[in-house]
Amino acid sequence: MFRAAMRADHRALGRLRCEWAGAPEEEEFLQSFEEWLLAHAATHQPFVALDGDEPVGMATLALLSRVPDVGQLSRLSADLQSVYVRPAHRGRGIGQGLVLAVLRHAWELGVERVTVSSSGKAVTLYERAGFVSSRRLLEIRASDIPSL
Repeated sequence: MFRAAMRADHRALGRLRCEWAGAPEEEEFLQSFEEWLLAHAATHQPFVALDGDEPVGMATLALLSRVPDVGQLSRLSADLQSVYVRPAHRGRGIGQGLVLAVLRHAWELGVERVTVSSSGKAVTLYERAGFVSSRRLLEIRASDIPSL
């Protein structure tokens, strides 16, 4: 089952984030993670994948308001972030279902496009969901900024 995460899921999402990072579950991080989710609730919608009642995966839809256009005053883009499925649950379509649930939600909100930054191992997951590489979407990292 895939659904938008509720406040009651926040601690479980923090635990998944620790597991993903290979870090111990420290109370300080779990509390900070929950506080971050609450503080960013207007722009970041977390989703959870459940196996019965057990959270086994997570993803976040980060919304970005875009500059209005003539005839379209409300515009949204989004970024798919923090997609993770526990290793023991991979290969069963959980990642795909999670990504599709997030995308359905994005389209319901009227999002124009969703981007994702991927590890090399996950590119095919996103391609199966319909993502394509774009020559028009460029990025620069702070570490790459040339001296001006």
